Formats: sequence, C-alpha cells, structure tokens
Amino acid sequence: MVKRVAIIGAGPSGLTSMKACLEEGMVPTCFESSDDMGGLWKFKEVSEPNRASIYRSLTINISKEMMCYSDFPIPADYPNYMHHSKILKYFRMYAEHFKLLEYIRYQTLVKSVKQRPDYSRSGQWEVLTQSKDGQEERHVFDAVICCSGHYTYPHLPLKEFPGIETFEGKYFHSWDYKGPEDMQGKRVVVVGIGNSGGDIAVEGSRVAEQVYLSTRRGAWIVRQVSDNGLPLDMKYNTRFVHILFQLMPVSFLNWFGEGKVNAMYDHTMYAIKPNHRLFSQIPVFNDELPLKILSGSVVIKSNIKEIRGSTVEFEDDSVLEKVDVIVFATGYNYDFPFLPQNAMYKTGHRVGLYKHVFPPTLEHSTLAVVGFIHALGAIMPQAEMQARWVASVFKGTKKLPPTQTMIKSVEKDTKVIQKNFIVSKRTPLQVDFVDYMDDLAGEIGIRPSLLWLFFTDYALFKRLLWGPMTAYQYRVTGKGKWDGARKAIFTQFDRMYEPLKTRLSVCSLCQRSLIYELILLALITQHHFDMSVFGNYVFNR
Repeated sequence: MVKRVAIIGAGPSGLTSMKACLEEGMVPTCFESSDDMGGLWKFKEVSEPNRASIYRSLTINISKEMMCYSDFPIPADYPNYMHHSKILKYFRMYAEHFKLLEYIRYQTLVKSVKQRPDYSRSGQWEVLTQSKDGQEERHVFDAVICCSGHYTYPHLPLKEFPGIETFEGKYFHSWDYKGPEDMQGKRVVVVGIGNSGGDIAVEGSRVAEQVYLSTRRGAWIVRQVSDNGLPLDMKYNTRFVHILFQLMPVSFLNWFGEGKVNAMYDHTMYAIKPNHRLFSQIPVFNDELPLKILSGSVVIKSNIKEIRGSTVEFEDDSVLEKVDVIVFATGYNYDFPFLPQNAMYKTGHRVGLYKHVFPPTLEHSTLAVVGFIHALGAIMPQAEMQARWVASVFKGTKKLPPTQTMIKSVEKDTKVIQKNFIVSKRTPLQVDFVDYMDDLAGEIGIRPSLLWLFFTDYALFKRLLWGPMTAYQYRVTGKGKWDGARKAIFTQFDRMYEPLKTRLSVCSLCQRSLIYELILLALITQHHFDMSVFGNYVFNR
C-alpha cells in the first residue's frame, strides 16, 4: 500500500500532485532543484542549466479563469492575462492555503530513480538526490510522480544552419533571452515563429534597428482579445463548441476558422500562411505581431539557407547584410534522464504513457508522469486532473487495466495524434482539451452529467454547456467535491470583468444621473411640488 510518495519538481504540476496525495492520506516529499517553487514561472535573470527559463516580460496566453486550479479561483482583481510574477504569486497562495510548502525540499536535485531489489514484491523505488553542497542521499519511496516539465532542454539545431560557425555577431537560444537590451540599434534575425519567437520579435522591434522573423513553415496567428473584448478562450473553449467539432466535418471547421482568422489579417498577404490547417496545430497567440509586420518593424523571411560572416542568405535567395544578432526560438527537447530506461515505452515521436500518465510496461503502477501533456488549454487544470487520478490509483481506489490493454491504448493514441495533428520530435503529442479532461474525470468518477443537470439544475446545465470550460465543473460532484464550485461557475465572468472596472464609464454616470432624477421626481411627488423641499434637495447635493 502506498504511503510515501516522491514528487520531482515544485512547479504547477508538482504543487497539485502534493495536494492530491495529501487528500488521499499519503505523505509527499517534493524535491525541487532550485531555491523556490513555481517551476517555469519562477523568473531568474540568469538561466540555470537543466531548468526552464522565461523572459522578463512574459505574460501567459491563457486567461486566468481557464488556467486556475479547480478549487482555488485566482483573485478577482488579478488581470485576465497575467504577468509571470502574478502567476507565481498565485501558486504561492495556493501552496500556502493547502499547506504544501512544508513538504518541499529545495535545492535538491534528483539524480536517479531506480526500482528497489524487491520491486516485484513491493513496487518501491530508490531515489538518489544531491544537495546544493554535493551531498548525495538515498531514499525509499512507495511511489514516484515526475513533474519535471518539458521546457528544460533547449533545441539548438546549429547543423541545420550552414556557416553558423562563421557568424560574426551574437547568437543564442530563446531559453537564454531575458529582454531586448542587447538588441538596441541592431539588426536582428529571430528564427522560429512559435509563441516565444513572436514575442521576442515584437519586443525586440521596439529597440532594434530592424527585426527579421525567419520561418520555415509559417503559422496561424490568433488574437487573445476576442469578440467584444472577451478573452479568446472564455469565448470559444466551451462544451458547445466542442460538440460542434464532434458533429461537423473538420474540413468545414478549418475553412470557417481560417476565414475568421484571415478576416483580421490575411495570412497570405502577411507572408505567414502555413501549409497546415488551422486546427492541426496549436496556433501562435500574438495581438501585436500583425501590427509590427504592417508597420515594417518586423519583416517576415523564409528559412535560413546559409550564414557567411555577418551576412544571412535565405532560401528565397534574398540576402541580409550586417546582421548583429540571431535568436533561435527553435523549441525544446524533452527528456527524463533520471528515470529508468525500462519505464520508457517508445511509440512514434513520443514516450508512450497510458493516458499520457502511466508507463504501460511496469509491473506495478507506482510511477507516474504528471504535466507532460499538450493541448489548446492551460497545463494547470490538466495536471491537476492527472494528479487526482494518479493519487486514486496509488491509493488503490482505482485500478489500471492489464499491460497489453494499456499498450494497445497507447498505440491507438499515437495513431489518433498523428492523424489529427502535426507532430514532431519536439512536439510529439497533442490532445483535445475537453476530451482529455472528461476522459480522466470519468476514470475518477467526477465528470459532470449534462443530462442529469438538465433535469435537476438547468441553470448550471446552461453554464456548463454554453460557458467556458473552466475546471470548477470537475468539483461539482463525486470525490473531492467542493461546496464553492457552483458559485465559482456562476461568478466566473464577474471575476473576468473585475480588473477592468478601473474608472466610471459614461454609461455608469448616465445611470447615476437617472437615479438622481428618479429620487427628485419621488420627492416632488411626495411633497406635492413643495419648492422649498426641492431647493433644499438640490443645494444639499
């Protein structure tokens, strides 16, 4: 029976894994290699090896209601798209509220996780750690949860750029980027049009002489500010939209979605149109990039063909001279170097995990990976759902199917991913957010029944069907039910509006004026047009 659980990493996945273990009566020990919690969202001025790294200005592209944990709403006055410092503050509040900090061992690196000699009988693991002063220590745990993330190892494919060794300027991976200071007055080439590449190109264009954005395949660029100023995900990431995707041909949905995106800015005209369809890959979220392209601050270029000194030649045979800086926003490799090789079942481009969590070939289900998932939605609610399932499996209240059944499921997932999405070694997996959340919720027994709610709580049914796919709905029923879930769902738009109420609008002033007029009319009527009362009321205002 699982009692003690090792958790590797104190980022958003590690925090919710600790909470899930505690709720099941298990004792977690979280090993964190840095000096603070937060994982990716802990900003540092200097990037540290084998750790995720972010830039100074980073703001998340998921709105706060869509990214928060299911039983701990983000404060109403926080902005909808939060700066990394706000996100870290939220994680700290979460950790303090659920008393998680006492279970974290900081500046402790996990070097290896190995099966104990009696693993066949006990299912236990030996975890080797190293402290900041180099002291090694061996621990025995009943189970292990890996929450180390997948933005740790920068992919810098220099061999794909002939002549890079001759480059006379400075080049680096976006992992090392902190701000645009080194771009002041310079000619900059950013390679890669993902979210980081777009952000760096936009920010660099404010100080650089000129920024060029080199892309091999192009990308669909989507605004975060949607119709009527709503956050994009709160408008379109709903169960109703998901149902449409199940009922309508994907080709039609791609045609319709691409039409809406091109209505904002024609991707062909802007030289960024990709070969893949809109819903085949997660798009780039950037409200500023199209304006920067239109104003000439950012110039789109094709893939780099060759580098000669300070000259960069592109595949369309155009040439740039006097290039000072090249930023490679070329993504990340993923790896779990501390886990045993026999736990890594390979399928396609990815590590095959049952429901993207459990290695399918192990004798005991006492090793899990939480947070290694990719969808058009925030990692926090997905990791939380994974952690709740893992904790129930460790506890023994939920069982995994036989090995061969899990392997067949993993292979089926690989085929579905390859059929529906553009995948590669660096982006090996993608899932449908709603499908995945509902699937795991069904395993735990917490998936809300829309049919039941239709007859028993129609008001809630409407909000779950038409409203945003926030995580609160997975606390409405079943194990871990939260009494505040229904209220959180009914007030989620109130929290969205709250940070925007920073001044009285004209409409508010009009409403106040109308109230005054109604009060005046009531006073005049009550006092039968007593003008002395009228005068007192007017002058006392």
